[in-house]
Amino acid sequence: MAQKASPMESPLENEKYHIDEELGFALPNPLEELPHPYDAWISIVKKLPVLIENGELRAEVEKLPLLSINDLQGHKLQRLAHLVLGYITMAYVWGRGDDVRKVLPRNVAVPYCSLSEKLGLPPILVYADCVLANWKKIDPSGPLTYENMDILFSFPGGDCGKGFFLVSLLVEIKAASAIKVIPTIFKAVQNRDRDTLQKALGDITSCLQGALEVFHQINKYVDPKLFFNVLRIYLSGWKGNAKLPEGLLYEGVWDTPKMFAGGSAAQSSIFQCFDVLLGIQHSSDEASSAEFLQEMRTYMPPAHRQFLHSLESKPSVRDFVLSEKDDDLQKIYNECVHAMVSLRQYHLSIVTKYIVIPANESKKKQSSEEPSEEVNKGTGGTDVMKFLKSVKNTTTAALLKEI
Repeated sequence: MAQKASPMESPLENEKYHIDEELGFALPNPLEELPHPYDAWISIVKKLPVLIENGELRAEVEKLPLLSINDLQGHKLQRLAHLVLGYITMAYVWGRGDDVRKVLPRNVAVPYCSLSEKLGLPPILVYADCVLANWKKIDPSGPLTYENMDILFSFPGGDCGKGFFLVSLLVEIKAASAIKVIPTIFKAVQNRDRDTLQKALGDITSCLQGALEVFHQINKYVDPKLFFNVLRIYLSGWKGNAKLPEGLLYEGVWDTPKMFAGGSAAQSSIFQCFDVLLGIQHSSDEASSAEFLQEMRTYMPPAHRQFLHSLESKPSVRDFVLSEKDDDLQKIYNECVHAMVSLRQYHLSIVTKYIVIPANESKKKQSSEEPSEEVNKGTGGTDVMKFLKSVKNTTTAALLKEI
């Protein structure tokens, strides 16, 4: 009987799962311009911070014609349009942050929901938009470095968004170099080849350690007060949000408001990919981290969800390591898991710096009637510290005890 091909075994598999050899889950060379008449959307997004500052954004959006999406052909063009409509939607709903709109006008809602359905994404700005499809090289022949990259579109907050989105992308790309090792790992497990498995796990550990180093750049490029008080507003969704308790009404699409979570690192496929590979099982405790991570898969491009699902059907690396009772193999497996723990521990420290500390400062300035618990919520709508601690603890629990 023919054996099933492992994920990433051939260029065909890469294409099937929309995974790039160099960039992983990031969209290669995103387009920057939409053809006429969709350029009307782009012209608003390019001026977004100024339009918001001048109080002109909503009037400009309301003047847009209602367009069919039929002439948006091809995946890259559709991803650009989804990114653009996501920016317009966030800007329209949140305005300057103090006057929230509960209805998205039909001239945006109808094409946005049609396009979202075609792409298999929700009609809200997701991680796959603002991080994975929102970048370009300054010098096309130059390297993938912060200095040689920029984002396509910005929210208010100056370069804060550029720093946040690009550092997230560079972490993603650094970790992505480990994806190509995955077929080797499954083949090694199948052949009970411990030496090859040890080397492959070591390669993944190095990539994850490199991703952590890149993650440190966030301190250089993102200001905590600007992030918390400005950028974070435009990344917030309408699920678990006290400002939109019933959700957002998409005019001309649904008769009742809908709830969608805002963009979140939990929507990144890369770390869920390594959780599956290493057999890290997140717990369904009071933080419901397992349920939330599963829900966040519905915010990923369908091809990336399918890739995660394909990994779940493969032989268990963890079970194999346990069954071999080999000290060296267990040590290398543990180093790999520990690299995931370190990333999650650092993520906790970043959330403390960029959300918890500014939130506490904000609470002191608020009147007592205002819902203070809201400031501790992540853009995905969860109690962010409780969720991240739960994820870190279950990752730590996956470390194997010494024989």
